Amino acid sequence: MSRSTDTVPAKLQGTEAGERLRPSPHLIAAGLMVLAAGALLVGQATSVKQSALLLLGASLGLVLYHAAFGFASAWRAFLTDGRGAGLRAQMLMLAVTTAIFLPLLSGGAVFGQPVVGAIAPVGVSVFCGALVFGIGMQLGGGCASGTLYGLGGGSTRLLMTLVFFMLGSLIGSAHFPWWLEMPSLGAISLSEELGVKSALALQLLLFAVIAVASWLIERHRHGHSIASPAGSATWGRLLRGPWPLLAGAVALALLNVVTLGMTGHPWTISFGYTLWGAEIAGGLGVDVAAWEFWTWSFPARALKAGVLADATSVMNFGIIAGAFLAAALAGRFKPVWRLSWRALTAAALGGLLMGYGARLAFGCNVGAYFSGIASGSLHGWLWFISALLGTYLGLRLRPRFGLDRAP
Repeated sequence: MSRSTDTVPAKLQGTEAGERLRPSPHLIAAGLMVLAAGALLVGQATSVKQSALLLLGASLGLVLYHAAFGFASAWRAFLTDGRGAGLRAQMLMLAVTTAIFLPLLSGGAVFGQPVVGAIAPVGVSVFCGALVFGIGMQLGGGCASGTLYGLGGGSTRLLMTLVFFMLGSLIGSAHFPWWLEMPSLGAISLSEELGVKSALALQLLLFAVIAVASWLIERHRHGHSIASPAGSATWGRLLRGPWPLLAGAVALALLNVVTLGMTGHPWTISFGYTLWGAEIAGGLGVDVAAWEFWTWSFPARALKAGVLADATSVMNFGIIAGAFLAAALAGRFKPVWRLSWRALTAAALGGLLMGYGARLAFGCNVGAYFSGIASGSLHGWLWFISALLGTYLGLRLRPRFGLDRAP
């Protein structure tokens, strides 16, 4: 979760290059009109609740963009340069969310809304899927959330990543039943195994150990650590950014809690990509509904109801729109259209690997890692370890596509 030159293209980082950036009134108006029209359309087609989820997604997109909050860049910075600010921000985000999630999930409901955590089996499919995802996000230029907010912020390369993310996710849905037959320990909830208090204490301890270890490694390699600049808290900075990473971490944690209360489950992203791929394939004449995955109750209902009735899809659309609005407010929406074939190839391959891996691993960096660990699911920790290993492998492949290994 550092400022990524993949997820946030160089031409969107004007303040870092000394360029004086100003908000774009026309683009701001366009962004607000898109959000208003989108909320109206979704509300008329489905419900007011879905409109609210679109706006919740927009809030996530604005936070992600203004805090430049990515996963691919943060892990790359740590593995290649020993810089751990992004990793420490992740631990703060997880700590805040876990401290709120575990008691709420143990109660089973929030203001009358039944809630469930992101609990999934711990097995070969998660390990392999997260490994593939880690490789993919270093080639694709962003993670699942980074693809959405980077695209909304003007990264044309990430459009290629998104298209192939959908394709990979669709292929993964076809293969998923086979992967479920691989060895697995089943779903393991730390809250159920240890009790809520003990699970919370254990997780907070692990977050602290990882944060301190990253700080010590950074101090050892560089003699000092780099903290996210605090700056002055003004309304102008709130609207135009940039935000400190730690502020973004807390904001994302709280918005995930809101997501839990509104949808009954934590924030997730990748199923939306799978559904989009299935809808497109169905439109092209592919009988996706006959595939085993799409005969299961939840996928079957989602495919029948369509994308506007799917909470994850609507929130994903909101993230793109929110990031576009944030880029307009920051005066940074300047798409780059000239891209090398190697960069596009890497984006396509990365998207394909991320889509396939996310489907196998019961989610992506948000649904499996962020929401999974915050829910006390052991599979989230396996995802973290495996995806970090995949990131290391992906870093070795980046130079082959003309991509810098440096953060």
